[in-house]
Amino acid sequence: MSTPYQIRDRFRGFLPVVVDCETGGFNCATDGLLEIAGVILSLDPDGNMRRIETWRFHVQPFPGARLDPASLAVNGIDPHHPLRPALPERDALGRLFKEVRNALKESNCTRAILVGHNAAFDLGFLNAAVARTGIKRNPFHPFSCFDTATLGGVALGQTVLSKAVLASGMTWDKGSAHSARYDAEQTADLFCDICNQFKPIFESARRRIATLVEAGEGPDEAASELEPTPLEPEEG
Repeated sequence: MSTPYQIRDRFRGFLPVVVDCETGGFNCATDGLLEIAGVILSLDPDGNMRRIETWRFHVQPFPGARLDPASLAVNGIDPHHPLRPALPERDALGRLFKEVRNALKESNCTRAILVGHNAAFDLGFLNAAVARTGIKRNPFHPFSCFDTATLGGVALGQTVLSKAVLASGMTWDKGSAHSARYDAEQTADLFCDICNQFKPIFESARRRIATLVEAGEGPDEAASELEPTPLEPEEG
């Protein structure tokens, strides 16, 4: 028997999209965005979350970007390597956003919400790049996000990504870490695993809310500042 709800129902109209940014430092206003990956998630017929597709782009540091040697040593990126297939920020984000918009249409969700490990970091770099490039139609919610560091701490007692992944029963490859694709996919698997463990709690809450709504005592959705707003029509 299929689950009687879709991913749009699971997250109040939001589509969770896992994002990992590899950067030239910790300051999103001054340090370069060097690599970005996005993982599209879906809900299977049994109501379990899973990842279905990953997009990864190398990014050219914006003019004047700060590149901290310590950060480059960690992520192993040579921003100026002649064989690095890097795109300007606007192009890289444009391609990622196109895939996110396609996923929004397929899922009938109204807005993407960023999932990240220490998600404020990735959302900060994403928003800073959007502001620098003048992109007007960002499919992501501008300030709300899901943080797997928090979820990992609550569900598994671990806030470091590698330790949370291992605590969940999955494997961790140190040699692949700090690649945007690898970290994003590991974060996605961790998020899906925790969501799937919480499925009975969600389904109980869904039934409880349905009962309240039927009795005319449901929550006032219109009062929530987190309510997803529809995207503007495509330009052109």
